[in-house]
Amino acid sequence: MTGNLIDATTGLQCPHGGRIVTANSSSTVLVDGRAVRTASDAFTVVGCPLVIDSTRDPCLTVRWNPPSQAVLVDGVPVLLDSTDGQCFGANLVPRGRPVARGGSGVSCR
Repeated sequence: MTGNLIDATTGLQCPHGGRIVTANSSSTVLVDGRAVRTASDAFTVVGCPLVIDSTRDPCLTVRWNPPSQAVLVDGVPVLLDSTDGQCFGANLVPRGRPVARGGSGVSCR
């Protein structure tokens, strides 16, 4: 598994351009002074402009599905920009993969 580590400064967006924010971070691990994001952190989407059938239906949450061989922090997988994830609306219908820009370059093998 390779990719850029998702940290506190990584720009995250839903596929429609809404900003993904971390509601909390349980990580005590820092890389270059920035908190590492893990699969147990809560991610919410702000400002998704998605409209379906003339009704606003924005992305609201993100769920991550890290691989079984992921790097762990306190027993929880860290997130890379290559980690499988999905954005969801209020009805829990998948809306697409989150997009990550930036982060700390790492190689995990």
